[in-house]
Amino acid sequence: MTAYIIRRLLFLVFVLFGVSILIFGLLSTFSPERRAAAYVTTPQQAENIPLIIKEYGLDKPIYVQYGKWIQQVAQGNLGWSLVAARPVAKAFWNYFPTTLELNLFASPLVVIVGIWLGTMSGVYRDSFFDHSTRIAAIVGWSLPTFLFALILLMIFYGYLDLFSPGILSSELALWVANNPDQFVRYTGMYSIDGLLNGRPDITLNALNHLVLPVLTQVIVVVALLMRVMRSGMIEEMSKDYVITAKAKGADFKTIYQKHAKRNALIPVITVAGQLVALSMEGSIAVEVVFNRQGMGWWLAESATQLDMPVLMSVCMFVGLVFVISNLIIDIMYAYVDPRIRLH
Repeated sequence: MTAYIIRRLLFLVFVLFGVSILIFGLLSTFSPERRAAAYVTTPQQAENIPLIIKEYGLDKPIYVQYGKWIQQVAQGNLGWSLVAARPVAKAFWNYFPTTLELNLFASPLVVIVGIWLGTMSGVYRDSFFDHSTRIAAIVGWSLPTFLFALILLMIFYGYLDLFSPGILSSELALWVANNPDQFVRYTGMYSIDGLLNGRPDITLNALNHLVLPVLTQVIVVVALLMRVMRSGMIEEMSKDYVITAKAKGADFKTIYQKHAKRNALIPVITVAGQLVALSMEGSIAVEVVFNRQGMGWWLAESATQLDMPVLMSVCMFVGLVFVISNLIIDIMYAYVDPRIRLH
């Protein structure tokens, strides 16, 4: 297992190299002047574009340009974000905790609820529970995320005056901004930093603002996971080893919990891993509708303003996340199914 993990980590380097080639290829389609603008941070620098082109080797042969670009990326110089009005690297660590906080609460619920609903639907096939969950899954999967988010916002905030959008209430957000010495942002996630700073009121307020975004994320995403788990359970419950277990008198819970469910989890792990990895770049609809300025919001704003350094940096980040998630998925295969050996 250890040797396998080491090999995959080494393979990670080659995958990221391939991703960097693709991203640099896209960048190369722009003129040197347009690419130099990504490093402009002041009006004075805008007047010295030729100097920036020479400094970063944007007029050199393509392989020299790639080497200098990789060097800048390795040093954390990813360019300047017009949307955030700061370097891309600093802006990333400002927006990423908001997206991570949402996923820390949503992703476990998606996996747990999706597996449980899919298992019950497969075990009690064609029952009222099965039909109800299938209809709910179809509705949840068919509704556009932004529309579902707007419906929840209209009902809970518009009519019931509950779960307001944003990350914190305006009063607490203002207090945090004006008192950096009294409230230290250790993680950038208010639900955790509130506890670390001895301010449970901030934690509760942050959790209150997370309810609707998490609910939207879970309901929209869980539908796919549930359907995959249901199909897997139905297939496993019809196999010979399950029929044999029934003939030997094994109780029903042992059959579907210990045998069928474990085998049905293989495709579910793949889907769940990909969904979690994809959500780490931020749900654009959720973050825009609920005014949570995370990765999704940043990405949407950058796309509308053609903030190329941000778009390219997010592409590299997503590539890294997917490669790491695939490594975790492969390790989980061996844990769930001992027949799978990793050499």
